Amino acid sequence: MIAMANAGYRAVAFDFRGYGLSDHPPEPERANFNDLADDVVALLDSLAIDKAFLVGKDFGAFPAFTVAVTHPERVLGVITLGVPFLIPGPLGVQFDLLPKGYYVIRWAEPGRAEADFGRFDVKTVVRNIYILFCRSDLQVAGDNEEIMDLVDPSTPLPPWFTEEDLDVYATLYQNSGFRTALQVPYRCMQLDCGITNPKVIAPSLLIMGEKDYVMKSPGMEDYIRKGIVKQFMPNLDIIFMSEGNHFVQEQLPEQVNELILSFLAKN
Repeated sequence: MIAMANAGYRAVAFDFRGYGLSDHPPEPERANFNDLADDVVALLDSLAIDKAFLVGKDFGAFPAFTVAVTHPERVLGVITLGVPFLIPGPLGVQFDLLPKGYYVIRWAEPGRAEADFGRFDVKTVVRNIYILFCRSDLQVAGDNEEIMDLVDPSTPLPPWFTEEDLDVYATLYQNSGFRTALQVPYRCMQLDCGITNPKVIAPSLLIMGEKDYVMKSPGMEDYIRKGIVKQFMPNLDIIFMSEGNHFVQEQLPEQVNELILSFLAKN
């Protein structure tokens, strides 16, 4: 955000409902991605912004794609990190193709992540997630273990993620808890969002780390490398970062900022 602002752009970010300092929705168990897309449009309206570039990381890509499909007149371009074009619903992330014990399936099960996380303090949960998800292999638990068990407690934080960063993130999750965070994305990911012609016409950029575990999800590498994703985003540029992992924007911030600014400048 600082890099964008220093380049003369207006950079706006907000905590989605149920995250960070924002209030939870009235019924967290009914929250879904359409709510988040509605929030993006409402935020633009409230700030009197006619059109904007949308930047989404991981599940933040879903509402960015949804807004670009349903409100194309509000979108100048779409930039996503770590997740190619996917729309919530049965044709998006196909659970039946995922490995048994994969974290997405485990956390989609009501109560399971709560019990897993509840064995630790919030700071340890966030620490474990950063350690686990910066690896290049999929996070798959065995029959007699949970996702948090996949992290050795003695494993250090990655060098680009400081204890100060951890304190800030942990404090936010201590405020919000994981109630809505587990509903969106995991427990509403297969809910049909009502989109029948999923296509993003706006100029788009996908930044993927070569070492991002997402690349090992079933069918994902072919979907991206063979350009199948461009059937849904015909004006898409794809950039791979050789050393990048799933947290590429924190791991390699200067390079990612440069890629984003270059995209903005030409669009």
